[in-house]
Amino acid sequence: MSKLISIIGAGGWGTTLAVCLSRVGRNVQLCSMFPEHNKEMARLKENKDFLPEISFPDSLGVSFSLKEALNSEVIVIAVPVKFLRSALKIIKKQGILLCDKLFVSVSKGIEPKSLKRASEIVQEELGISNIAVLSGPNIAKEVARGIPSTSILACKNKKVGEKLQVLFNNSSFRVYLHNDLVGVELGGALKNIIALSCGISDGLGFGTNTKASLVTRGLAEITRLGQKLGAHPSTFWGISGLGDLVTTCFSDYSRNRIVGEQIGKGIPISEIVKQMKMVAEGVGTVKSAYSLSKKFNIEMPITKEVYSVVYRNKSPKKAVTDLMSRSLKKEDLK
Repeated sequence: MSKLISIIGAGGWGTTLAVCLSRVGRNVQLCSMFPEHNKEMARLKENKDFLPEISFPDSLGVSFSLKEALNSEVIVIAVPVKFLRSALKIIKKQGILLCDKLFVSVSKGIEPKSLKRASEIVQEELGISNIAVLSGPNIAKEVARGIPSTSILACKNKKVGEKLQVLFNNSSFRVYLHNDLVGVELGGALKNIIALSCGISDGLGFGTNTKASLVTRGLAEITRLGQKLGAHPSTFWGISGLGDLVTTCFSDYSRNRIVGEQIGKGIPISEIVKQMKMVAEGVGTVKSAYSLSKKFNIEMPITKEVYSVVYRNKSPKKAVTDLMSRSLKKEDLK
């Protein structure tokens, strides 16, 4: 496969994709939005800040020019949603014709102000419609080590989706095709809220029973909101929904779970965020999801409590008490 692929955004996941695609012979260049970061990666042949101890293949190029990177046939946007819009404005200023490029978003989140998904922000800022989404239960360190993993490639255009599926698939990273771009993207974003709740549970010293309850009831919340926003309910029971949810809620490497655990132990969220190099998308997404639940009158009790803990300084123990003392009801899986 000779297509030139540029990955813009050199966090843990963007770097992992660049490394893995290069290992299987893809023509890849990695480009950070920060020039000094590009210089350091090119010198060390490693991303020591976001993917330490994983050496770059000799074939992996680091681009020093964003304009040069935008000349690729396939452009992967791997910038956190928090910084996505500003990054896209910089991309737009490069003066490159983008309408014939294939864009793949791997950003997971919902912008708090606009309440838009990553692909919607890309479309709005760049004026393009040929956008696909790659999402799934993918802990960067595990994928980078070649541990068997799966992901979903969601695209409205079937032919484009099939081409990208072949491009990203390899012997340790199996890619499935999907047409529910909304559901796949929302699953990847909203699961981070439930991961925060599971981390809080860990920090409070609770056990597996609690986390299992949070995961299953959290999935019900995600499905309710997702369906209201146009997603197919069954999408959330697949790889990009339940699969990603379980991984993020139970993995020791999950940033969102780790942040939640620190909150549960009583560390202020401002201190946690200040000490983090990587972005925990759930912190911003819970604000967005809470706003969406209010806008559409969707019942999302776990989301509401996580929002209250993160943004209103509510005691995690009080949040648990309020969840457990809600009025009794039948189980609703939708």
